[in-house]
Formats: sequence, structure tokens, C-alpha cells
Amino acid sequence: MPQADWLRPSLGIVGLVTLWRLALLVFNRTDLFVDESQYWLWGQHFAFGYYSKPPLIAWVIGLSTAIGGDTAFWVRAPFALFHGATALVLAALAARVYNGRVAVLVAASYVTLPMVAVGSLLASTDTIMAPFFGAALYFHARLVQAGTARFALWTGAMAGMAFLAKYAGVYFLLGAGLGALLLPALRIGWRNGAWMLLAFVAVAAPNLLWNLWNGFTTLSHTMDNVGWVREATPINPAGLAEFFFSQFAVAGPVVFGAILWALRHPLRTDTARLLVFVVPAIAIVCAQALLDQAYANWAASAYFAGTVVAAATLAPYGRVLTASFVINGCITLALPLLAVMPHLTLGRDAPLLARYLGQSQLSHALMAAAQRAGNVPIVSDRREVLADLFFTGATSGLAFYAVPPQGRPMNHYQQAWPLPATSAGPVLLVTRNVPQCPAERVDLPTDLPAYAKSRLAAYLIPADCVTHD
Repeated sequence: MPQADWLRPSLGIVGLVTLWRLALLVFNRTDLFVDESQYWLWGQHFAFGYYSKPPLIAWVIGLSTAIGGDTAFWVRAPFALFHGATALVLAALAARVYNGRVAVLVAASYVTLPMVAVGSLLASTDTIMAPFFGAALYFHARLVQAGTARFALWTGAMAGMAFLAKYAGVYFLLGAGLGALLLPALRIGWRNGAWMLLAFVAVAAPNLLWNLWNGFTTLSHTMDNVGWVREATPINPAGLAEFFFSQFAVAGPVVFGAILWALRHPLRTDTARLLVFVVPAIAIVCAQALLDQAYANWAASAYFAGTVVAAATLAPYGRVLTASFVINGCITLALPLLAVMPHLTLGRDAPLLARYLGQSQLSHALMAAAQRAGNVPIVSDRREVLADLFFTGATSGLAFYAVPPQGRPMNHYQQAWPLPATSAGPVLLVTRNVPQCPAERVDLPTDLPAYAKSRLAAYLIPADCVTHD
């Protein structure tokens, strides 16, 4: 296929898959997960940073809901579009590094990755990072070829935007530095390197300054996730194995297998130029999993360049490519359908999507109890409860607060919405712990899949018993 002919078929494939996702998202019957509701709340208040994440996801959701309304659809709708854009950006990169055929394979491979199928249904910082990280890869390839300051500035700016979406955007800088160290073909010169870093810092500066002015809140939360930084933990080989093998599910077994296969000849010129952006993220998160724990998506940035590597590696093997598209394509088709029928059990005791069911039902039950008690504030020490209360109860007229922290805040609600020490009168406390003060227990629904094992209870209790506990 001529290099210039990749765009039309890529647009067709990506457009059809994206339309499928958006069409079924209209009928999605899952509740927002705790992180999604929190991102929505952030989006209601513009800032250059938030408790646990940089600001771009909140800006995107804030803009989307300002356009369409505060519904789950408009919270989630941008994410399928962002992944579709990423598929086309990576296809453009593949067309430049390889050829038009590989570009089409990249577009089809990326838009059907399992992690993309999930990330198109849920609000995720990985998804917001994706097109900017992909654009940084594209402009870096242009920079390597042309050696002009214009592409250095674009590369740094796109890497900075990726950083504003998720701090894993720094993996791009690590890959560019590693490439310059190991491969003469990726050396861009000191001047262009300085321009690239200057553009990165200029774009990232608002969030860096916000962290400085707010006691490095986001960095502190990141260290909480890393775990072993704060205190010694035993080596966890089982965690390493779990993370590594989970990557076959994140990218699909054939795509991740192709990336591993490409590592047989890591210095092959075209592949090596991209592997330097793949290996560091996977290696670092593997180390994190060994030292403590790691979630499967923590190396998601590896699969932007990794999808291009996989498609180029698989291009000569038609049957293997077909197997990859069948496996990943079935997941791509099935997941949006599953979200339309989230109570499906397939023989299990609980619904397959139990963690996304029951949040709004609990919030409505709590608000009804608070209104019966005289519109008393609702207070909780559970982040997941507060997250949905703020979203579901946005127009209820009720007040929602977190139990004040003992020491530094451990979540956004403790930081921004603690129950004031001057509060008086009764409140509705939602907690797992039986209060020490006399309290009247309030019945809650018992058929909430997301809270099936949570042991949550609600109590009408004097406010000063919460603030002085």
C-alpha cells in the first residue's frame, strides 16, 4: 500500500469502532465508579491540579458536561473519542516509520486493544494521556528526521500535555533520553534537546507550581501508591508474576507476545527507535510490582509505541494477525454490550459488573433518609460513598462532608470537604464502624452489588460526635 493511502481505511476502521462505542454508551446502565465521580467533581471547579491527579482529565470532563449535561454519558463520552484520535496519531507515526500497510494495521490494532475497549467505557487518565503521548512520539520521529527546533518544541509540548493528563507522561522523556544514549539515530543534539525540555516545562509548569503551592499534595498521593518509598515492604515475586502476565490481557495475548518477540533483536533500527519508549515503562512497573504491588494499567504508556512495534512485527504473518483481530475484536464488541446488560451473572453469584452497580441507589436511599430527618448533612469516612453522593446529589440541596482526617488528608474529600468543626445538630453518618456516641441506626438497601461486602451502615448522630471523635 502506498504510504499516502493509509488515512482513508484507517479513518473507516476507527470511525466504525468509535461509533459502536458511543452508540452503546447511550444505553450503558452502569453507575459511575468512584474515580469517575471524583473526576466529575474536580471538573466543576477549574484548577491547575487536584488531590491525586494532574488536571487535564477534570478539564475534559468539565467541558464535556458543560456542553451536554451532568450525566454519566457526557462524563464518559470523550474517552472513546480520545482513543480514536490516538489510533490515528499512531497510524501516522507508523506510516512515517514503516509504510501505509503497517499504518492501517496500527489503527486497527490500537482501537481494538482490550485496554482501549475498557478505557473507552470508563473515565481514565490513561485515555486522556494517550493522544498527547502518541503525538509526542510522532513529532519526535519528525524531529529525528528533520532536526529542526519546530519539531523539538512540538515534541516537548505534547509530552507536557501527556504529563498534565497523567504523570506517567514522563516515560516519554525517559524513552527519548534512553534512545539518545543507546542509538545514534535518535540523537537530536543539545540545542534541540534543550528546546524540547523547555517546551515540556512550559506546558507542565502550571501543575508543578500548583503542587508547590499546595504542599505537593499530588506527589504525596503518588508516593502512597508506590508504597515501598514510605516504608520497607517484603519482595513480592507473586505480584511481579501477576502484573507481567496481566499484560497479555491489557494489550491482548498476540500484541503483547509480538512486543516480546520483537525484543529478540532489540537493536534492529526501526524497531529499536520505538522499543526505547516501550521497555522502560514495563520494566519500571515490573520493579514496582516486585517491591510492593502494581495495577495492570500502570504500564499503559508502553502500548502506544508498543502497538506500532507489534503491528510491524506481525505484518508478515497473516494468520497470526487474524487471530489477534479476532480475539481483540470480540472483546471490543462484547464489552459495550456487557455494560448495557450489567446485571448479567453467567452463573456467578454476583453480576460480572458488580463494582459498577448500586452507587446511585445507595445515594438516593441516603438522601431520602437525610431529608426525612430534616435535610441533615450526610457525612462519611468512605471515599466511594462521598464520590457518588456529590454526583448523584448535585441538585438535591443537601450538604455532603467527609469525616475530618486525623493528620494529613488521605483523599480529596478530606482535603476539600471535611465536616466543619463548628457543625452543630444531627448528621447522617455513613460508615463501617459503630459510633461511640449514642446513635439511631437507619436502614439501607441490602441488594447493592457494589457494596455487597462493605458492611456499611448509616446513623443519625450529633455532629460534635464526628468532629471530636
